[in-house]
Amino acid sequence: MRLWHETLISDLPRQQLLGQHRECCALRGKGWNRPHATVQYVFDYSPYKLYQYHQLIMEEMKSRTYQPDERWEDPLYRGKACAPYRELEPVTPTKPIYPEHNATYLAECLENLADKGIKLSVRMKQSEKIVDNKRGYPI
Repeated sequence: MRLWHETLISDLPRQQLLGQHRECCALRGKGWNRPHATVQYVFDYSPYKLYQYHQLIMEEMKSRTYQPDERWEDPLYRGKACAPYRELEPVTPTKPIYPEHNATYLAECLENLADKGIKLSVRMKQSEKIVDNKRGYPI
């Protein structure tokens, strides 16, 4: 599993959006700091950044009338199987939340979705280029 580039969140199909929620829950819980090839970069940052990313996922879920468990709104919550953090220093939000979520990563995500038969095109606000998910090249 991967954390989709945040510009894709509003366009993700139901299955990918709900899968992303499950992935965030797992990473915030017992999955924190467990080696994983695709999301290893997440552990280089405060868990608060993952909470911020998860908030984006849950906001999109709510906009589609899904009802994520409200306990995940608490940055200290780590799921039923993990004790909550005693404290977690808030981190100033950045855009993107993870610097790894750059244009190259966006192209990789679009390619991954295309391999699943999901075709999306996204306009990058910073570069104002449309990235085609077939090969990830700006068009």
